[in-house]
Amino acid sequence: MKNLLICFAIAFVAIAFTSSNPMAQGKGNSLRHVVLFKFKDTSSAEDVKKVVDAFEALPKKIKQIKAFEWGTNNSPEGLNQGLTHAFILTFNSEKDRDDYLVHPDHKVFGGIVGPHLDGVTVVDFWVDSNS
Repeated sequence: MKNLLICFAIAFVAIAFTSSNPMAQGKGNSLRHVVLFKFKDTSSAEDVKKVVDAFEALPKKIKQIKAFEWGTNNSPEGLNQGLTHAFILTFNSEKDRDDYLVHPDHKVFGGIVGPHLDGVTVVDFWVDSNS
């Protein structure tokens, strides 16, 4: 649990830096929020499914989410460091992303996923407008 709190603290610091960094703003029209999970060895397939189902339900509950995708790692490189599930959420703005982070339904989801996480990585980026 301590590691989970540290990861969330790092994510919030990164968000604060991005929000105040003019070089990071306005590059594109879609903000991607990438979340990677490593589940505990003690979490069953049913536990993982419950987490995935709860994450999939968030776009219906939180209007700021413009798109949602997810999948499991299938890279042959072996560089995933135990991270097995990837989730990509799309937002129109940093404000929408920030509203999502504090949304009550997101907090409920945190309670569902928290007991099953062995690791989490979060990266946010603006889609390059030249893409």
